[in-house]
Amino acid sequence: MTFFLAFCLLLLVMLGMALGVMFQGKTIKGSCGGLNAISDADQCLVCNKDIDPDSPLRERLAGCPRAKKMLDQMERDEA
Repeated sequence: MTFFLAFCLLLLVMLGMALGVMFQGKTIKGSCGGLNAISDADQCLVCNKDIDPDSPLRERLAGCPRAKKMLDQMERDEA
């Protein structure tokens, strides 16, 4: 019985969130940071805030081949 009530509550919460997104008409965006933090841009692509040039994330992802591939793809798309 407890499992059923918890499942129904979770289902109701998810339905409410889905309806809220649909009725607001806003698109879902990515979060700040991640690959936005290692691109050579001065500002985040999502929120337009300044990117910290000393971010440790830049160093960690600088050697990542997947991150490099995505950055190369972004540069080709912009050109």
